[in-house]
Amino acid sequence: MSEMITADLVDLELDQSAETKEAAARSLAARMVALGRVTDLDGFLADVAAREAQMPTGLDGGIGIPHCRSAHVTEPTLAFGRSARGIDFGAPDGPADLIFLIAAPAGADDAHLTILSSLARHLMDAEFTGALRSVEDAAAAAALISGEDQAPEAPEAPEAPEAPEAPAAPGTSDPGAPATSDTGAPGTPVTPAEPFRVVAVTSCPTGIAHTYMAAESLENAAREAGVEITVETQGSAGFTRLDPAVIAAADGVVFAHDVPVRDKDRFAGKPTVDVGVKAGINRPAELLAEVRDKADRGETTVSAGPTPVDNAGDSGDGYGTKLRKWLMSGVSYMVPFVAAGGLLIALGFAIGGWKIDKAPSVAEHFIWTDHTSWAALLFQIGGLAFAFLVPVLAGYIAYGMADRPGLVPGFVGGSVAVTINAGFLGGLAAGLLAGAVVMGIQRVRIPAVLRGIMPVVVIPLISSAVVGFLMFLVVGKPIASLQSALTDWLEGLSGANAVILGVILGLMMCFDLGGPLNKVAYAFAIGGLAHPTDGSLKVMAAAMAAGMVPPLAMALATTVRGRLFTKTERENGKAAWFLGASFITEGAIPFAAADPLRVIPASMAGGAVTGALSMAFGCTLRAPHGGVFVVPLIGQPLLYLVAIAAGVCVSTVVVVLLKGARKTTPSGPADEAAPAEKRVAATV
Repeated sequence: MSEMITADLVDLELDQSAETKEAAARSLAARMVALGRVTDLDGFLADVAAREAQMPTGLDGGIGIPHCRSAHVTEPTLAFGRSARGIDFGAPDGPADLIFLIAAPAGADDAHLTILSSLARHLMDAEFTGALRSVEDAAAAAALISGEDQAPEAPEAPEAPEAPEAPAAPGTSDPGAPATSDTGAPGTPVTPAEPFRVVAVTSCPTGIAHTYMAAESLENAAREAGVEITVETQGSAGFTRLDPAVIAAADGVVFAHDVPVRDKDRFAGKPTVDVGVKAGINRPAELLAEVRDKADRGETTVSAGPTPVDNAGDSGDGYGTKLRKWLMSGVSYMVPFVAAGGLLIALGFAIGGWKIDKAPSVAEHFIWTDHTSWAALLFQIGGLAFAFLVPVLAGYIAYGMADRPGLVPGFVGGSVAVTINAGFLGGLAAGLLAGAVVMGIQRVRIPAVLRGIMPVVVIPLISSAVVGFLMFLVVGKPIASLQSALTDWLEGLSGANAVILGVILGLMMCFDLGGPLNKVAYAFAIGGLAHPTDGSLKVMAAAMAAGMVPPLAMALATTVRGRLFTKTERENGKAAWFLGASFITEGAIPFAAADPLRVIPASMAGGAVTGALSMAFGCTLRAPHGGVFVVPLIGQPLLYLVAIAAGVCVSTVVVVLLKGARKTTPSGPADEAAPAEKRVAATV
């Protein structure tokens, strides 16, 4: 590690130049810039801040490890700072006095990342951190960190042969002592009880530090508890898969992760504790005790926390947060079916006319030289894709709640919703029911002999029967009635009611720019396309028009008032023209992330205007996506474009006024010619 840290990258009096974690990162990063190891200070610090936003990098014991992979790093580099008064990096036990800034190139090779993982493991050693707190000069600190000034380390606890233990005295309950015969005769040797075996997986967003620190912490705790543990570190340097035989022999599983566990199905049927990676670092003994307790109770849950589509999180998430993630998982898997099926249907109408839905099946009647046959083919393929919308929505809501066992009852419940005409709302209910039923079954104590068939036979069988019963006979019919009433209401919308609905849709589409609220409004709009009416087609038109406004407005604002935006934002503005025209609302996210208090209100104002005008003009849309490229399929196309243009102008004016007010100070406009680094430094 000697080439990764030198005396020039050590600051033993960091608190004299930095009081906050941002200032500390800037001070240490400046040393990397001076050595040519970081090419763009602000760009690198932005990557560090983005990593910090995912999860605080402070650890118990007074340690801060800000780190990231960045395109602005030329070679793997480590800088170290020591602060006498401490700097807050978000650790539960208070400020950090030892700060390690780890910079890895975007394409760092495995060898260097392995070295960084070695440092992460050393941070769990009290002797190592104690030496760093007492070292007197920068060169000695660099040598200590790189390993050049340490006594040779003993190899990592090679499986030393254990000394034979004396037989247990009669009445002894020591679980580690040799067992006696059933009669209790102390002189009758039998096979000792096998140790409790655990397999674990650790991972973090960057796979550089927390991944390996959690592994080290779990291994140390297991050693003290007499537990056999094998850890798979899924870090940036890749990972070595656990031997299937080791997994099969394990009595329990610990997942300490902040990104999805790869190939999670390998651990199916095992008692499992599923937590964030910092829990693996801070409370490993509790996790091992918890998984042992679950094994004693015979629990077989594969995941007690984040599922493959619920990967941000923490087991402490509130119900509202979890519900949002479950619904978003269903919508995100449904959208590709919407885009493919909806656009194929729209193309069928465009080529064959509005009566193409009455064409016979192309399997029975197809003329190669007749354009209406080709139109019918597109329409019927699109219709089949569209028929999956509600089952996919329900299936993947259940998947988000209960992992793979939720898929079968979710799809079954969604299909029942289609059969009884419960529509989009029925799909939501079916998915939530399926997930809840599977989660309930997974909590039942199951005999060991049945655990292997639970995920593939028992859970799908019981959960599908229960969900089908509930959807057919209990909740499905009321939901179908509600869906019918909603359809009738949309069909009868006119005048002020239609305009108000357009305003609400516009606000929702532009509030979080592709986030949960945007997806809810979009899902509401496309839900009506399964059985299109005049009202539902107006809703679809208003939703798409409003969603196009934010990126187009930001593109226009960067064109007419470029001085109010950074160079990077002006470049993003060029791309935003195409993204907005294509109905990709996310094109405005870079602007909102940099200045949410001005960009989001401006976007919402324009979206509300566009939604209201689209509804007032009576514009309709049969395609669920496509932006300006499906204008020929829009009812009242010229007025539709007028509505979009009006919203874009409103958003542009508002964001320019808000940003202009910010730039104006008592001494005059901000100096745009000032170097970016000085402007950023002034805010620190």
